[in-house]
Amino acid sequence: MSFEDKKYTVIRNIISKEICEFVSDYLRLKRNVARTLYSRKWFPNGPVEEWGVFGDGQVEKAWSIYSDVTTEILLDRCTSVMENELKLKLIPNYSYTRVYTKGAELTPHTDRKACEFSTTVNLGGDLWPIYLFPDIKIELNPGDMLIYKGTEVAHWRKPFEGRECIQTFLHYNEYRKEGNPPYYDSRPHLGLPSYTKADKDN
Repeated sequence: MSFEDKKYTVIRNIISKEICEFVSDYLRLKRNVARTLYSRKWFPNGPVEEWGVFGDGQVEKAWSIYSDVTTEILLDRCTSVMENELKLKLIPNYSYTRVYTKGAELTPHTDRKACEFSTTVNLGGDLWPIYLFPDIKIELNPGDMLIYKGTEVAHWRKPFEGRECIQTFLHYNEYRKEGNPPYYDSRPHLGLPSYTKADKDN
């Protein structure tokens, strides 16, 4: 069956083992730095977006970060592979990353309009399957990517029983000659935090 029929596909080993290990180590250290900064109240007004949050409202038992520069590079570098796989011209919109810990759960949901073609990439840690509607179980090893129609296909994860799982989500929209949504999730370019968005509601 084609992607158009299934609305998902898996690309194995899209990211090398070495890059996965490097990015995972970077994200673990950044999370630990954030924990220290927050616990010692070096940001008196609370968490700042560039250092991520512990519990983002969707998944409480995780450290999450929007558009970290490292994962934005992965977003950009994977665009051509995505275009070859989907046979479409794409706009890279934004990346989002979580370091999940034991007990984390992702309830069924679809993604917002900036995520027409969503991906989840396993960067490291313990394996944790993702499920697609109606009940399709997808298992990803480090370096593997699941591509799915984020705004159409409900997806979820059951309670996590491992110690740690690191996933980054790379989101794209199809490029159209007319009626394109704002590029880069309404930001001037990749790598910028969400408060730089021109369209705050997008």
